Amino acid sequence: MRMLLSASLMTLALVSAPASARPLTIEDLTTLSRVGSPTVSADGRWLVWAQREADIDANRGRFDIWRLDLARTGAAPQKLLADPQMDENDPQIVGTTVYFSADDAIWSVPVTGGTPRKLTNFAGGFNGFKVAPTADKLVVWADRRPGAPSLEPAMVKKRADAGSGRTYDQLFVRHWDTWADGTRSQLFVLPLTSAGARGNGQAIVGSLVGDTPSKPFGGAEEVSWSPDGKTIYFAMREAGRIEPTSTNLDIFAVAADGSSAPVNLTAENKATDNQPVVSPDGRTLAWFAMRRPGYEADRQVLMLRDLASGRTVSLTERWDRSVGSIAWARDSKSLYVTADDTQETPLFRVDAGTGQVTRLTQQGHVSAVAVTPNGAIVALDSLTAPADYYRVTQSGVRQRLTDVNAAKLAGIDMPTVERFSFTGANNDTVWGYAVKPANSTDKVPVAYMVHGGPQGSSNNSWSYRWNPAVFAGAGYGLVAVDFHGSTGYGQAFTDSIRNNWGGWPLEDLKKGLAAATGKFTWLDGDNACALGASYGGYMMNWFEGQWPDRFKCIVQHDGVFDARAMAYETEELWFDEWEHGGKAYFEDPQAFEKWNPVNYVAKWKTPQLVITGEKDFRIPYTQGLAAFTALQRRNIPSRLLVFPDENHWVLKPKNSRQWYREVIGWMNKWTGQAR
Repeated sequence: MRMLLSASLMTLALVSAPASARPLTIEDLTTLSRVGSPTVSADGRWLVWAQREADIDANRGRFDIWRLDLARTGAAPQKLLADPQMDENDPQIVGTTVYFSADDAIWSVPVTGGTPRKLTNFAGGFNGFKVAPTADKLVVWADRRPGAPSLEPAMVKKRADAGSGRTYDQLFVRHWDTWADGTRSQLFVLPLTSAGARGNGQAIVGSLVGDTPSKPFGGAEEVSWSPDGKTIYFAMREAGRIEPTSTNLDIFAVAADGSSAPVNLTAENKATDNQPVVSPDGRTLAWFAMRRPGYEADRQVLMLRDLASGRTVSLTERWDRSVGSIAWARDSKSLYVTADDTQETPLFRVDAGTGQVTRLTQQGHVSAVAVTPNGAIVALDSLTAPADYYRVTQSGVRQRLTDVNAAKLAGIDMPTVERFSFTGANNDTVWGYAVKPANSTDKVPVAYMVHGGPQGSSNNSWSYRWNPAVFAGAGYGLVAVDFHGSTGYGQAFTDSIRNNWGGWPLEDLKKGLAAATGKFTWLDGDNACALGASYGGYMMNWFEGQWPDRFKCIVQHDGVFDARAMAYETEELWFDEWEHGGKAYFEDPQAFEKWNPVNYVAKWKTPQLVITGEKDFRIPYTQGLAAFTALQRRNIPSRLLVFPDENHWVLKPKNSRQWYREVIGWMNKWTGQAR
C-alpha cells in the first residue's frame, strides 16, 4: 500500500512546485518551523499554538505564539506574540485570554491581541503551569526542596571550606541527563485576580515526596483541574529506595486550596496510572492504567472513575491497543484518544458508556489533540510531511487548517513510501516500509534503519532526529521493519521481545531486509549500511557479532555494548531488569549475557561509526567508548563522535547538522555514494 499525501497537499505540490525540484537536505530539515500542542477557545473560534523556529547562530530553538480565527473561512495564521528577546511558550486559553510562559514568569494577553501582562513575580523558575477553568487560580509546577511550603527558594547555607563534591545515600543519583540536586518537581497554587498572581503561592502535595509531573518526560498531561476549579488531579511516583525499580505512578486528588492532604485514587494498582483528565461535566475521571509493575511498555488501558461513587471501569479492556493520549469530548459522552496501529498513529473516539472505538483518521501520526465543540483539532504529520493542524469532525471528516512550512518546502521533492509485509519470527506477519528517493531511476544503496525503544515503531511520522526523507534525499533507499517488540500490533507482539533481545527481532530484521530487496528492484541489496540508536544501537552491536558479513558499514548511536555494565550504570533500573526477566544482574546473570554484544567482539569486522552524548545517563556514553575501543583494538575501520552537550538525543540545530553530515558521510564512504 502506498502512502500518499492528502489531496490538498498533492494539489499544492502540483501548483507550486518549480520545474526543477530538489530533494530534502540536512539544512532544510534543521530550519523547518515546528508547531506545538494546539489549544482552542471554549467557543471553538480561536486556535492558538507555540511555534518553534531554529536559531542556527545561537544553536537553539526560539518560540513565538500564533493564532488562527477558525470562524473566518480562509483565514491565515497570525503571530500573536513574537518578542525577539523572549521565548513565548505553553499557551492556553481560558475565556478570551491567552496565558503563556516567558522569562520565568506567567503572562496573559487577549486572544484578539494587545499588550501582554506579566502575572507572576515569584523567583526561582518553574517548569509549567495550568490555569483553572474558573480563571481564579493557577497551578505551577517547579523544582523545590521536598516539603517546601511555597515557591520561595530555600536559603541554603554552605560551609566556607565546602568542596564541589556531591553526596548521595540512595538512588536516583542521576536521571536521563541531570544529576540529582535534592529538589523535586512539586505543585503550587496561586490565586489569580485582576492584579495578577502575585506572591509565592501555596504547596499542595503535602508530605508526598516525588516528582509531579514525572521526570524526565512528564508535562501538563499529568496535571488536571476539575471544571469547578476546586480539585487538582495529578500523577506521581512516590520516592524511596525502590524508585529506580518502580513504575508505580498513581493518580492523586487534592483540594486546590490545600485544605486537605492528597488522596491516592489508584493505590491498589502497583503499575503505572497516568494522564488524569476530568470530564467537562465534572462527574468522571479518565486516565490510563498499566497492569504489570516494572514494565514501562505495558498496554495502557483507558480507565473511568465515577467521582461520586468511586466506581471504576476499564473502558478499553477488550481493545488490544495502547492508549497514548486522552481528551474528553465537550459533551462528556465520549473521549478522543491516540494509539499506535500498524505503523500509523490515528485519532480514535471512544464511547464513554460502551467502550466502542471508532477510528477517525487513517494515515499519519497524530501528535497532539485539542477538543472543539464539534470534534477536535489535531497536529498531524507523516514520513513525508512535518506537522500541521487539521480539523477532524466526530464522524472523521478532515480539513486542513495550516501549512506552516509551505515556503520552506517549496521546490522540494519528497520521496515515495511503500509498505510491505512478510512472515517473520514465530510465523507472525511483520510490517515494514521502504522510502524511495524522488525521481530515482537507478538502483540505490540501502540505509537499513532499526528503531529504538525497543517497544517503539518505525511508523508513518515525521522525525527531526532520524528523518527518512533526508536519507532518501542523500540518495539512499531507506528500509525499516517493525520487528517483534514493536507497538501497534497488539500487546503480545510488543511483549515478545522480553528475554529475546537478540532472537526474534534479529530473525525479523534478516527476513525483512530480504523481503524488501526482493520486492523493490530499485534497492541495491548488495550495497547496504545499517543504522540505529538506543535499542537500535544495541542491534547494531549485535549485527557486528551475529550478522558480520551483510553490511558495508554500521552507524551505532547510544547503543548497549556490554549488558553487564549497562545493568549497573543505567538510571531507570526497571527498564533493563524487566527486559531481561525481571531480576537484577547479580540474581540472573545468564539472562543478560545471553544477548550481550560484548561476548562476540571476536567476530566483529564491519566498519562502524559510534555516536554518543556525554549527558546520556540512560545508556551512558561509556558504552559507546567501550564499543569504539573494541573496534579500534580489532583494527576495524571506525570513527567516534561525542557530543558533550547532548543526552540520549541530539537536539541542538548545529549538532543535528553535524550528526547528519557524519552519518551520511560515513555511509557514503563505504557504499561509494557520490559525495
